Amino acid sequence: MGQNQALKKWGLTHVIVSEHCSGLSPVGAKRIERCPFAYFSSHLFFCSPLLIWANYSRDITVIIEDWDSFQAILDHTFNRHLKSDPTLHPVLMSEAPWNTRTKREKLTELMFEHYNIPAFFLCKTAVLTAFANGRSTGLVLDSGATHTTALPVHDGYVLQQGIVKSPLAGDFITMQCRELFQEMGVDIIPPYMISSKEPVREGAPPNWRRKEKLPAVTKSWQNYMCNEVIQDFQASVLQVSDSPYDEQVAAQMPTVHYEMPNGYNTDYGAERLRIPEGLFDPSNVKGLSGNTMLGVGHVITSSIGMCDIDIRPGLYGSVIVTGGNTLLQGFNDRLNRELSQKTPPSMRLKLLASNSSIERRFSSWIGGSILASLGTFQQMWISKQEYEEGGRQCVERKCP
Repeated sequence: MGQNQALKKWGLTHVIVSEHCSGLSPVGAKRIERCPFAYFSSHLFFCSPLLIWANYSRDITVIIEDWDSFQAILDHTFNRHLKSDPTLHPVLMSEAPWNTRTKREKLTELMFEHYNIPAFFLCKTAVLTAFANGRSTGLVLDSGATHTTALPVHDGYVLQQGIVKSPLAGDFITMQCRELFQEMGVDIIPPYMISSKEPVREGAPPNWRRKEKLPAVTKSWQNYMCNEVIQDFQASVLQVSDSPYDEQVAAQMPTVHYEMPNGYNTDYGAERLRIPEGLFDPSNVKGLSGNTMLGVGHVITSSIGMCDIDIRPGLYGSVIVTGGNTLLQGFNDRLNRELSQKTPPSMRLKLLASNSSIERRFSSWIGGSILASLGTFQQMWISKQEYEEGGRQCVERKCP
């Protein structure tokens, strides 16, 4: 039986698109309107927050290590949120470009043996991001929670030799914000702890009441909720300077007023430009002087420089920006300015960045929904029959 015929026999009208990544892992049941082949949610966290974050760690390599927990997450997703029988739907999952063969095969085996899905496919996140931006060739800059990565994509394939990673990313920014609040003597109080608060003048100690009956939470959950406060501060206050950071210039920039959940409020000036500067120039960060870590601009140019000279024009011509950090005010302008200075005269530079924060954060999801909806993609699935005949090793052949 042909694979298209098999799909019709199964009566498949939807494809479940899943992504396991640093930061958020959104698997859910709100369908992308423009594509009837994917389930999507931008905020679903598998299960009870207290359960999820009890063993939460920020040391994320985007590689599955705890398979029992991963399976529990999938069980919860299918049963509680999708409320769908996995035997009825093909599953497309994204993966990190540095995922290992052993883990890819184990994931394939899990999906077919345990969930008995009718078809499966694994695709690199960078490739899906490129597809979401209408490109099959380009340089994907992905700046998420744990790392900033440049990933060259050519004709729908990631060029492994050109991948460049930097640890200067979202957690790095969050750490600096924590240090700033510590120096200011500002306590980070998550909203769930606050019963009420009174208005106070700028810079004055907050006047708030703690809830009497707080739920018992883990330390990691408390830390996660504090990070939520910090991330809101980052999105509201921080700005990337359009040129290398200068203290005198930063001091003349307009201040931004921000109020913490407990009512403490003040204006922020030079520090709101100084903190994100480390993404572009690590040498200006306290404690990082003399390090060899690369700023965003150098990450991109180093990646392109590792690729064949014949494909470099296509990479410079489609620099695709994605990830939560790229939503910082001024990020794209600064990046475009730096790359313009580093791009060879013979190359044409073009930066591609969606104006939608949702599309920027979940571009690989959108790319997955687009890919799964293509008629030509139906020949690419690993069918149940192919798995039974070729075993889990077939993932290396069908999903390069």
